[in-house]
Amino acid sequence: MMSSQTAPARDVKIILVEDDDGDAKAIRRAFSKARIANPLVRFRNGREALSFLKGETDQDPPLQFVVLSDINMPRMSGIELLEALRDDPTLHKTLFFVLTTSDDERDITAAYSNNVAGYILKSQAGDMFIELMTVMNNFWRIVELPIIDVRGEAHG
Repeated sequence: MMSSQTAPARDVKIILVEDDDGDAKAIRRAFSKARIANPLVRFRNGREALSFLKGETDQDPPLQFVVLSDINMPRMSGIELLEALRDDPTLHKTLFFVLTTSDDERDITAAYSNNVAGYILKSQAGDMFIELMTVMNNFWRIVELPIIDVRGEAHG
């Protein structure tokens, strides 16, 4: 039986937290080639993304979103962002994927200790990157995502 809550999945925003312009362009290209139509909003570090998701900017944060984050970034790393989200009573349910060059076991352990949905090495994605983006797209379209409303408004 299909839930009436599956339709909004088309409105899922992708929050890309990536400081490297080249990597951000590659991810956008992969989304395009994989025919992923979800809006993608990019931030250059964890602090910018956290401010946006907490509703501290002039833009309203989305009600349903997925975070794709690098780890090694200035101002606030991806792990620090992940920890801040998990510590926040409203944002703790965020679906968070790490997309990084770091194969450091400490980073992997820290990510999974904070309930990351997946830890993906950019180098291992390689030629399969477009296929990987397609799999991720199918994943967030199929699973039920929580509604996260930092404004505290009622939703029916």
